[in-house]
Amino acid sequence: MVTFLAGGTGTPKLLAGARRVFDGPHTVVGNTGDDVELGGLLVSPDIDTVLFDGGGVLDRETWWGIEGDTTETHEELTRLAEAADIDPEPRYLPDEKQTAGRRIARWRRFSGAWEFMELGDRDRAVHVFRTSLLDEGHSLTEVTRTLADAFGVDADVVPMSDDPVASIVHTPERELHFQEYWVAERAEPPVERVEFRGAADAEASDAALAAVRDGPVVVGPSNPITSIGPMLALDGLRDALRETTVVAVSPFVEDEVFSGPAAELMEAEGYDASTRGVADAYDFADAFVLDTEDGTDLARPTVRADTRMDDDADARRVAEAAADALEVA
Repeated sequence: MVTFLAGGTGTPKLLAGARRVFDGPHTVVGNTGDDVELGGLLVSPDIDTVLFDGGGVLDRETWWGIEGDTTETHEELTRLAEAADIDPEPRYLPDEKQTAGRRIARWRRFSGAWEFMELGDRDRAVHVFRTSLLDEGHSLTEVTRTLADAFGVDADVVPMSDDPVASIVHTPERELHFQEYWVAERAEPPVERVEFRGAADAEASDAALAAVRDGPVVVGPSNPITSIGPMLALDGLRDALRETTVVAVSPFVEDEVFSGPAAELMEAEGYDASTRGVADAYDFADAFVLDTEDGTDLARPTVRADTRMDDDADARRVAEAAADALEVA
């Protein structure tokens, strides 16, 4: 059984191929540093992408939300906000409410009076279901597994932690939750540093630690800072990665990133925005999968393949390269 560390869209794309390459069920450890509470509902974007794709309902044009979903609730909320002259911008709840109530939602609470993230109606039902089970006393691990079963996902999908960890992007003007930085601000503000708020007091979930320790582990071509970084900030998880076999797929081709704000975020955290920087960030990795056009010479075993993934056939090719890398790791 192989364990995948998943965040963003890179690893979920890879999973479509992995199901055809690796024998037996696998485990997916999802990043929850990007989670937000919006209008009282806990939204887990990285986990939901895995659930929706595994359940065959993901909108693969956007790699976000449910294909063909309606947005009537979102549109009515927008109409009400405009009628009430509410400024169209993300609305953090007051500081004292960031740590009150539901613990798992700390430091990432936004009002739903203006939804800066568009939630489809079926998508929203998932968040109502998740939040309701959490309020009944179930852990995020239990709730995530319940949702995976409901979607018929053939993998064990678990969160990195049952504790709150929030990815906070510090800019010269102010601090932004990663979702505000990426969705509302389109990654335009310059980045000074990235903070994983709460990580020092959080623990990796038992399920995540067990899966990593059992290994082997594949780190997909996700953003090393905000997709994988929150996991590495958890006490014990990086050590567990050092003790098992790990293969990482680079999201860069030398100094060109496939998508997203990885380059800016890596530079803000002191890494070179390149495949070499990824290797420095992943000092626990035993082997790498690099693109055939990537001439980076790493001091660790390397397998090369065309790592662009536009469809399931591409994903299978990259998954096969990851399997080859595990053989030489």
